[in-house]
Amino acid sequence: MQNESRTIWTPLTYSLLLGVGLLTGYLLANDAPLLSIGRGSTGGEGSGRVEQLMGYIEARYVDAPDTEGLYEAAIEAILSELDPHSSYIPKEEMQALTESMEGNFEGIGIEYLVVDDTITVVSALPGGPSETAGLLPGDQVIYVEDSLVTQVEERGIDPASLMRGQGGTDVNVRIHRPGQDGLIKFAITRAPIPVYSVDAAYTIDPETAYVKINRFSQNTYSEFMKALEEHLEKAGAKNLIIDLRGNPGGYLQEATKLLSELFVQRGVLLVYTEGRNSSRQPYRSSGRAQYNIQKVAILVDGGSASASEIVAGAVQDHDRGIIVGRRTFGKGLVQEQYPLADSSALRLTVARYYTPSDRSIQRSYEGDEDYRGDLNRRFESGELTGRTAIQVDSSLVYYTDNGYPVYGGGGITPDHFVPIDSSLNNENFLRLRQQIVPYMFTYVRAHPAVQDYADATDLVRRFRPDMEAITEDLAALARRDYPDVSPELPRHLRDELRRQFEARLGRQLFGTAAYYEVYNRADETVQEALRLLQNSDPLAAARDRPADMD
Repeated sequence: MQNESRTIWTPLTYSLLLGVGLLTGYLLANDAPLLSIGRGSTGGEGSGRVEQLMGYIEARYVDAPDTEGLYEAAIEAILSELDPHSSYIPKEEMQALTESMEGNFEGIGIEYLVVDDTITVVSALPGGPSETAGLLPGDQVIYVEDSLVTQVEERGIDPASLMRGQGGTDVNVRIHRPGQDGLIKFAITRAPIPVYSVDAAYTIDPETAYVKINRFSQNTYSEFMKALEEHLEKAGAKNLIIDLRGNPGGYLQEATKLLSELFVQRGVLLVYTEGRNSSRQPYRSSGRAQYNIQKVAILVDGGSASASEIVAGAVQDHDRGIIVGRRTFGKGLVQEQYPLADSSALRLTVARYYTPSDRSIQRSYEGDEDYRGDLNRRFESGELTGRTAIQVDSSLVYYTDNGYPVYGGGGITPDHFVPIDSSLNNENFLRLRQQIVPYMFTYVRAHPAVQDYADATDLVRRFRPDMEAITEDLAALARRDYPDVSPELPRHLRDELRRQFEARLGRQLFGTAAYYEVYNRADETVQEALRLLQNSDPLAAARDRPADMD
């Protein structure tokens, strides 16, 4: 009887996640809502129906049902009726998500690629266990413990699961090092490995620091402040470029702490959130900015969303700096994450956020079957290439502090629009470009002198590659999958291939930051931001030809 009772109550407990009253009375604190779940279904038109349905299926269905699968399907079905950003996170995905947002995991500290179906070390993270043990870029992992781990894709091997594990435990690997006979054995002790949200920070010109942020994680503000100390205070720069292109967002508080460094005044409204069951919650500047940042440029594109748009919106609404690039994604919804009984989680939209001018930049998702396909539509319409004007809703017009018109309902429209180069979609170019990373190992082994460069600046100054020979090699690799690939490219695409090659070489030799330091010398959005910052009034220069009037 006890087991039978447990069988009945298990679906009742889970079903509480599926009712219309899933979240009741949860706003009991300023910083985060509290989820309140009752013991049973009371009231409401749908009360009890899901529980009854699952009870009948478990008790009477002709075959043994996949109960867990049915519950997950029910959850997904309910959430599909809400907004596009409310989601269910299965417990299998929670660890990776938590590691990404908290900024660390435990493992051996390598960045790898699967090249020729073999795990190949791109780099051993500085100070990590693999660097300490002696792994080098280009090493191929052949055995992990006693298991052969080649033919990764064919055998469905997950390389990350092989390397990660509890800190302090050992993993024994045998690697093949090109140019050496036999396999080399390493015993590597797993340890906490930081996951950085600041990809690059350097002084891009004597007056300007550049910081690239890939997401707003738990450690973003501290990483950002370290970058400012190094490249503003020590290097003597006074202007700042923050690159948020492709940044999908993250923790709102990290974005507002970063914004406080851009506003010296205390109490400046940065953003506020408000929802049906959550009262207005403003976030204001702290008045404790540590650096005297003068001119500011924020770089954005269609991949900039959520917390990235909060930063761009506050800077734009208060006329604090210039927004350069292309229209942002348009996500103005706030999610809270709630743990569920089986270690999965519910991420539920609980409020909207509004920029200081009171605009919501959330795109409409009503009746839109392809909400996430909006970037394709922007490209096809000609918006991304500058062939047609950026579409704005003139009924949702707001104004910055200086009276400049900005628009709600469709992301942040930049002050200065930079089109994408559609010619980079050339199929032959793309097939050659995708061979650069696997080819890089071969190239460095064949040209050991490149390892004599002191840093990325030295690489840019002295590197003179034979691009004709390199392009022939890339074409030979690509022909394994695409027999009709040609090494012949128009001049501007040959130049772009060279820039990509040099940037990847910089990354291979000096780390992720070197990629941006090399490539940004020809990145049009970065160069436009630098040009505008050289004006005595960057805002006037950027808004001389508003993006929505191109």
